[in-house]
Amino acid sequence: TQPPSVRAGRRRAPAPAVQLHSRERELEIVGAIAQALNGSTEVNAALATALSLTAEHLSLRTGWIFLFDNRTGSPYLAAAQELPPGLAADPRRMTGSCYCLETIAAGDIENAAGVNVLTCSRLKWLTGRDAKGLRFHASTPISFQGRCLGVLNVASAAWRELSAAELRLMRVIGDMLGVAVERSRLYAGSLQAGAIEERNRLAREIHDTVAQGLSAVALRLDTVDALLSAEASRDSIRAEAAEALRLTRQSLDEVRRSVLDLRAAPLEGRTLGQAVAALAERERSSPVKVKAEIVGNDRALPPHIEAGLYRIAQEALANALRHGGPRCVLLQLTFRPDGVTLVVEDDGSGFAADIPAPGRFGLVGLRERARLIGGTLEVSSAIGTGTRVAAAVPLTTRTPGA
Repeated sequence: TQPPSVRAGRRRAPAPAVQLHSRERELEIVGAIAQALNGSTEVNAALATALSLTAEHLSLRTGWIFLFDNRTGSPYLAAAQELPPGLAADPRRMTGSCYCLETIAAGDIENAAGVNVLTCSRLKWLTGRDAKGLRFHASTPISFQGRCLGVLNVASAAWRELSAAELRLMRVIGDMLGVAVERSRLYAGSLQAGAIEERNRLAREIHDTVAQGLSAVALRLDTVDALLSAEASRDSIRAEAAEALRLTRQSLDEVRRSVLDLRAAPLEGRTLGQAVAALAERERSSPVKVKAEIVGNDRALPPHIEAGLYRIAQEALANALRHGGPRCVLLQLTFRPDGVTLVVEDDGSGFAADIPAPGRFGLVGLRERARLIGGTLEVSSAIGTGTRVAAAVPLTTRTPGA
């Protein structure tokens, strides 16, 4: 069977008035998508808007966008709209490669223009309510200067052949998205370069302030030592000691000010997923089995969110090991287009979560950490059933400190 892109080209040409109206509508859609892409610095939010406009124009309700990771080349879900329950409920089903991605990445666009439920590895397992009637989808590449950066899919229960004009519009939109994605990656690269420069600036600042301040303290203490050896007057010794104390406090203030600008040390040179995996690896020799599971694209997040989630994982793991007596602990980090979720779950003794008890100030601290990064934190536990700590942070809206 020929793909829709071929069959569509053999349709009878529409009347000129219909063609004109269709072309005007296409220009409206392209203009709206361009405005969305140019008006947002958060590429995932812009992709979601573009996906919604595309699906609406084609009278389709479901769609999703995959991008290929710039470092690893692995595909990840960047945006989605009205996924069927079977895909929406389990993020794992939207990870990894599939027929559509492999076909478009190989440059075989025509065969990816219409992929039915029998050949799509993500859809063929869905039945009944899980599928929500979803049967077919069409794909178009998201590309920039000949490089395939991802795939745009639109789907519907009641499929119809896309016209040649509609397929052409999807290609145009794919190219527009490619420019936006590449621009976003270049911007992220400039931010990373800026972060390196900022670290260098902090290093220079520490050298110029803290290091010199500590050198001055050392000189004052050398003077105090010399005065003590010479059995000098108590007033002169006290004066030198007081000056050393003043310089010490001044240097401490400089250290505190500099530290406020730094991320959590374990995150330096690592992604959040790698840092969480390192937490689990650190307990390898422990009798407790600690497992890390990273779902979705382990992408860079705003630094304050990465630092906050890492500290939540660190503290929740420490609490489980210290108080729960578990055999197993799971650290699960899930990346979605619109947010990130961290779950720390153990099979330990648990506690009555609805009964206040002394010594649980740590949970209050975890909730406060989540709040400060624009997220929420839920704790569920019962005696004998273990404990589950879940932190969720949305990424489509501006979070505190971003």
